[in-house]
Amino acid sequence: MTLTVPPPTALATVLEARQDDPRATPPLQLIDEAGEPTALGVQVGIDVDLAQEMHADMVLARRLDSEALALQRQGELHLWLMSWGQEAAQVGSVRAVRDTDMIFPSYREHAVALCRRIAPADIMRQWRGVSHSGWDPAESKVHINSLVLGTQTLHATGYAAGVRMDGADEVVLTYFGDGAASQGDVNEALNWAAASSLPVLFFCQNNQWAISTPTDTQMRTPLHVRAAGFGVTGYHVDGNDAMAVHAVTRYAAEQVRRGVGPALVEARTYRLAGHSSSDDPQRYRTDDEQQQWLAKDPVVRLERFLRGVGVEEAHFADLAARADAFAATVREQCRALHGEDLASVFDQTYAEPHPVMAEERAAFVARRDRAVA
Repeated sequence: MTLTVPPPTALATVLEARQDDPRATPPLQLIDEAGEPTALGVQVGIDVDLAQEMHADMVLARRLDSEALALQRQGELHLWLMSWGQEAAQVGSVRAVRDTDMIFPSYREHAVALCRRIAPADIMRQWRGVSHSGWDPAESKVHINSLVLGTQTLHATGYAAGVRMDGADEVVLTYFGDGAASQGDVNEALNWAAASSLPVLFFCQNNQWAISTPTDTQMRTPLHVRAAGFGVTGYHVDGNDAMAVHAVTRYAAEQVRRGVGPALVEARTYRLAGHSSSDDPQRYRTDDEQQQWLAKDPVVRLERFLRGVGVEEAHFADLAARADAFAATVREQCRALHGEDLASVFDQTYAEPHPVMAEERAAFVARRDRAVA
């Protein structure tokens, strides 16, 4: 079901015009905060079937988030970093690239992981402290989380150099936040990718806060404008508008895949939760600010749009039941997670057997067994 028939090049024309605009531009929007299509949304058309699918992804991602936070409060997880409020940025972007495109996340991209069919247990494994990472990157095409700020952008750029050498038809997508954009690693990655014209799509979730530092304190130039200084094409999109994120990311990815060089998408969104389960955001931001952003809630906005175009109530009822069942699965999978024997660390240190490792492993096992006895 499609709301309107889009002119084939209307959105491309708008986005191409923005590439040459050196000024800061307002974020591109297809659906406004009230759930109504914008003038551009009406012009280019909105795929209602896709909107329904992404709405389901966002609802399930939010449910994982709330369940995981509750599990952390119950002592089942050591730490949790919520993606509450950023579901549209994540779902809209990951659905805009191919499943064969490699992704390098930071640590908050739980919705991205779910869209790549990574099980909740594997997402929570690291936060329960039972393993260093939870999934096979070769299978999901999603690299493990990077908790060291911004390092994943360099990993992505190096990987993209390999893609170029292989002559593969692949885009490398990497996520980072506005705080990481101030890190040297991210700036090095942007410069290296631009200088070598590598197929990297940098996706910044500008959630307005680098832990307790607001965006206007940590930078003077908007990120989508700063990209031009590196020779990278910059785009600015409303990160709480899933359909706009999808359209802009898909367009940017197509340009990167065509070989025109790397691109950066700045998605303007908001972290509704604290930086982590150990953070209290009430110490550095106001209730009024949070209420203003709650009014822009991406899940509520997409639901309003779907109801407005006549999607049947069955979609929402079925999704609510599906979310409840999913929540039970999340709790069950989390409590079933157990760590490997710590002795396995010695087996994984070197690719080949090593005599020093064998000696240290034997000493560890002897001490462990004495302690158990």
